[in-house]
Amino acid sequence: MNKPNTKMKSTKCWIAGTTILASALLAQSSFAAPEKLRLSAATSPTDQRAVAMTEIFAKEIQDFTTFEPHWNAALFKQGTELEAMARGNLDMTISSAQNVAEFFPEFSIFTAGYVMQDAEHQKRVFDADFMTPLKEKVEEDLGVKLLSVMYLGRRQLNLRTEGEVSTPADLKGIKLRMPGTEAWQFLGNSLGANATPMPFSEVYTGLQTGAIDGQDNPLPTDKDAKFYEVTKQIILTSHLVDFNYITISKATWDEFSPSEQERLQKASDKAAESARQKQLSLEASLEQFFKDKGLKVYEPNVEAFRSYVQNAYMQSDLSKSWPEGMLEKINALGTN
Repeated sequence: MNKPNTKMKSTKCWIAGTTILASALLAQSSFAAPEKLRLSAATSPTDQRAVAMTEIFAKEIQDFTTFEPHWNAALFKQGTELEAMARGNLDMTISSAQNVAEFFPEFSIFTAGYVMQDAEHQKRVFDADFMTPLKEKVEEDLGVKLLSVMYLGRRQLNLRTEGEVSTPADLKGIKLRMPGTEAWQFLGNSLGANATPMPFSEVYTGLQTGAIDGQDNPLPTDKDAKFYEVTKQIILTSHLVDFNYITISKATWDEFSPSEQERLQKASDKAAESARQKQLSLEASLEQFFKDKGLKVYEPNVEAFRSYVQNAYMQSDLSKSWPEGMLEKINALGTN
């Protein structure tokens, strides 16, 4: 079902060689902090992730480098940022675990429905000892360093159709927009819908024209992107407690001195925590906002969705790539 991506494998081999060469050259030179850090991400400039990076991360490091963000995928197309970083064309991005899983299938465990429990659980998992070898593999094979985990929110279904959704069977035939990676497409199909790839920047128009029947995102993103203007209901499935990684090119990271690296890490953690708290606060208030906009907002049979989704994952090839015992370790850190 999920065949190895030979393009990704060849990319990783090329990257591994260039990373080793770059490391050797850097070892022979003195530290010289880059004048600027260019970040490209698909998120809008008003999204809490963007706000935190612009208002907190940038200010924390402004005395030794300049943060230069490019939002709305203005610099690189969504989903291509990690490879751009690996090839030395980009310094930073805010990346999903789904994108990382395109290079490292074992990361698909973090993209599976109903695995992550809440924002605190995400932090515990990211900081856990069992994450260290996974982080090191991303650095060594892709040349990308995972700095911090940034809470995105509980993803909910948002449809332009009116039929009530109680179980996955009610989504049959629904064209549900999901990002184009294999992990995202699998999640959409596992919910009972027909996953349809589409860039985030095209979702509003897609809903407006009927090219898609729905999309899934956390409530703050739905509000920020004004999807409520072109949809009729939100189904609170909470099928994925979503997150992003704040990432930096390992080659860029190595150009900073140890003390500057420490400050970059602290700036990243501080920005992630700020975005996390603001996102949690927004989520708590937005159900009524959407109701006031005329949308139906309700909870389906969540247990039916959980059972259906988890069964789909366990029967797929995706779960075969998960490190042995990893799911149990993740569950052991749960807060529920």
